[in-house]
Amino acid sequence: MEASSPFTFAIIGLVIGFAIGLACYRLFSKGQRDHATLKQALLEREHQIAELKKGMGSHLSGIQQHLINIRHEADQLEQQIEREAAEWKLETTKPSTANEPAPSTEGESDVNTPRDYADGKSGTLSEDFGLKDSLKEHDVARPQQPPRY
Repeated sequence: MEASSPFTFAIIGLVIGFAIGLACYRLFSKGQRDHATLKQALLEREHQIAELKKGMGSHLSGIQQHLINIRHEADQLEQQIEREAAEWKLETTKPSTANEPAPSTEGESDVNTPRDYADGKSGTLSEDFGLKDSLKEHDVARPQQPPRY
């Protein structure tokens, strides 16, 4: 076979045509473009999610560190209160938790309502406070009318 035979040109033409057709299909195919844009958007979203996870992790670890600091400061304050109470020879009571019942004081039910509240017995906040005296003065000035039959 010669180098310039018609079969050689035909085979080279077919290969070049196939390559050009494949390139045009990739460049101008709408489905291929959509696939490429979706793939790019997916990669961008995965990158954003990875950044958010990293940020959330650092945020949560910061919150945890703040809570540890608050607990440490509360323990220090409690120790300081106990030292000062011991210095002043005062009784200290531990704060009650949900499992421990709260201490009840005797005589809580014996507490009467203050007189300035409206208990129905002429307290300063009752609805008729100050009106009874003015009604009595007003009645003295005007004689009572006889009942009508």
